[in-house]
Amino acid sequence: MEMIEVCLETAQLAEVKDFYHGTLGLALLEEEENSFAVQAGATKLCFVRGEGNPFYHFAFNIPENKIEEAIEWLDGRVKLLEEEGDTLVFFPHWNAHSIYFLDPAGNIVEFISRHNLANRREGAFTSQDILCVSEIGMPVDDVMDTIEKMQTVLQLPVWREPTSQFAPLGGEDGLFILVAIGRTWFMSDRAAHAYPLKVTIKGKRNVQTFVKSYHIKVLEESSLSLA
Repeated sequence: MEMIEVCLETAQLAEVKDFYHGTLGLALLEEEENSFAVQAGATKLCFVRGEGNPFYHFAFNIPENKIEEAIEWLDGRVKLLEEEGDTLVFFPHWNAHSIYFLDPAGNIVEFISRHNLANRREGAFTSQDILCVSEIGMPVDDVMDTIEKMQTVLQLPVWREPTSQFAPLGGEDGLFILVAIGRTWFMSDRAAHAYPLKVTIKGKRNVQTFVKSYHIKVLEESSLSLA
């Protein structure tokens, strides 16, 4: 599953734009009074002005061999989050290493090196090594029920064994991370809540669905090539 576009809300639009365009060096694609978009590898990442203090968890894939280089590159740009004193986390069942940090809006951002993917790159880490948005968190009332509804419409596989609290749908290039509302986000002390979200993914047919405040659209690959 490939995420073409991910659109989130924020109450700190200017600060968030400065972070992703300035601090992380992602190319600015669009800027309007109440929104902006940057290019995060294969994904268009956009932010729209919203009310309250919405926050999300999402992950960027980076080359599978560059997690240490990413740590060096982020030094001075962000403060990495820690789990029991460690900033680098290894997930054996996912065969992946991750690091986490917060953006100015409090979004929990992850860089993840997935060692099953053949995306190795040489050289120092740069913003060009931010390959795509590969995860987006979706807090829901009922994880198992949401799996059934999303699979019916979107025909996405469950990537790892689901539980009532957590389930990843999709694949290593793109995952919807379903979590139970109120569950504490990993690497934080914040409970998961649902905020408006729009995601466009590549698929085999044009279809869309709504889950809570989430709008998910699938675009057929042939229609993208004609766009």
